[in-house]
Amino acid sequence: MQAMQKWEYVTVPLLVHATKQILDNWGEDGWELVQVVPGPNPEQLIAYMKRPKS
Repeated sequence: MQAMQKWEYVTVPLLVHATKQILDNWGEDGWELVQVVPGPNPEQLIAYMKRPKS
């Protein structure tokens, strides 16, 4: 029987003027974007990310 995949998660603040750069940096470390939600102010978003747990 195959073991169930386990995940680890992180929330990352995104600045609207640097979103691509921030997401690219996290993606290089194996993180996958799950969702982006509004942050505490109009210039900020929050990214929810996941990656397989080793």
